[in-house]
Amino acid sequence: MKKVLLIATGGTIASGYTEEGLAPKIAAEDFLQYVEDYKAFCQVDILQPFSLDSTNIYAKHWLKLAGLIEEQYARYDGFVICHGTDTMAFTAAALSYLIQNSRKPVVITGSQKPINLPVTDARTNLLDSLRFASDDRAHGVNIVFGGNAIAGTRAKKERSKSYNAFSSINYPNVAALCDGKTVFYIDDRDRVVGPAVFYHKLNEKVLLLKLMPGMDGSVLQRLFPYYDAVVIEAFGVGGLPEYGQVPFYAEIRRWTDAGKIVMMATQVTHEGSDMEVYKVGRIIKEDFQLMEAYDMTLEATVTKVMWALGQAEGGELSGKPKGLGQSNSPQEQEDFEQWESVGGQEHSGGCGLAERFRRLFYKTVNHDMLLYTPGSDGE
Repeated sequence: MKKVLLIATGGTIASGYTEEGLAPKIAAEDFLQYVEDYKAFCQVDILQPFSLDSTNIYAKHWLKLAGLIEEQYARYDGFVICHGTDTMAFTAAALSYLIQNSRKPVVITGSQKPINLPVTDARTNLLDSLRFASDDRAHGVNIVFGGNAIAGTRAKKERSKSYNAFSSINYPNVAALCDGKTVFYIDDRDRVVGPAVFYHKLNEKVLLLKLMPGMDGSVLQRLFPYYDAVVIEAFGVGGLPEYGQVPFYAEIRRWTDAGKIVMMATQVTHEGSDMEVYKVGRIIKEDFQLMEAYDMTLEATVTKVMWALGQAEGGELSGKPKGLGQSNSPQEQEDFEQWESVGGQEHSGGCGLAERFRRLFYKTVNHDMLLYTPGSDGE
């Protein structure tokens, strides 16, 4: 029987009614009484590192969750994180970058209604998540919600109240769960080789800027001192306006000359960016070697910029395979040597921050990017 660690962080699933509105108040130890069917396929331990509305969860909590899973990694076959829905996609994406190459599943779930209500999606979501975390085919970071398993880098909350709140963007669902059965559409656990790698750095000084008609580069001018990177949500397939007293072109030059990262993305949810299509995108991309997010979600783009910048700034290896420095089995030692000679080199020094960042960002992690091809960004 599989052993699963349930990590409770608050959110709607744990909320109760107060005079000021819903707020987390249900103890994590009470969750399992609502999903007793789990006893047929797994044993569950519970930890609660914090209890928050997910509006209040950000990078320090992502690092805490990744660190907790790293500490407990050898003891459990899988992990389920109960989390509020509003920032769940950000957390799932961030954990995808902080916990890589994991043959064990890390599942994030939650609900649109508290678990103790007579009519709620919480019980189904939690039981499905425990079932998925106990499946031999499951691995890596996924959201399980509304009967679907979604890659952690591809999830987006598209409905604010409905039970099918999350969609997989520009990528198929990993699996479907219904009536106690799990059907995998993507069964690729055999492709995961080597040890799990945990990272411990994020650079939070990343700005997400959504363009609107009439906006010019003055907003970047004002925010320049406070951020190390900006992700610009452009219109359509990507481009920047040419009007205004402070042109975007001049401010993009200022940011890139200072060694700051400028990442282009699109406000359009589906299909992704392609700055080569229109003049307003192609010229500025070519002049400044701008990077773009292509088919990635905005949640994945923002958190990957935080992760890649955090690793690139040090110019040295930040992530370590689980088991490094411990007494490893012959297979684990072989895995580490393979990782060190091949994968580990990707995070080493020997080139500038921008180049290190580019290499890290354009490495596909947990199915996060399909449209990028080497050389398309001047690489």
